[in-house]
Amino acid sequence: MTGMKQGAGENPFADDGDEADVEETPGGEAASEPTDEGSESGQSMQIPYKFRRDGVQDGRNRVPLFLQPETKTAERETLRDLEDHFDDDVSLTDLREALVMVGLEHREEVEAQLEKWGYGMTFE
Repeated sequence: MTGMKQGAGENPFADDGDEADVEETPGGEAASEPTDEGSESGQSMQIPYKFRRDGVQDGRNRVPLFLQPETKTAERETLRDLEDHFDDDVSLTDLREALVMVGLEHREEVEAQLEKWGYGMTFE
């Protein structure tokens, strides 16, 4: 299964005439290599996650998420801003995972937020 929804039109990532084998890597990224060894570009095709899945839950584990009211408000505003930016619907699930991934890349800022919440405080 390619992850493209039926009736979605032509596959914008398909090569003209060249078939590609797509394999998912442990990080959830598509690793695909052209089956034609003599392809002109010599580059592998990467199909974005949004287009190769059947639904937003594909390839994800369910985790509980509890947010403070001000965080939920900021999340809702960010979702609206991103939908305006992309001129497209943005899945709340995709937004939340993107926020987690960016947070993991900026651990110092996450540490600073946790300190604001009281982590690292001692009362000796």
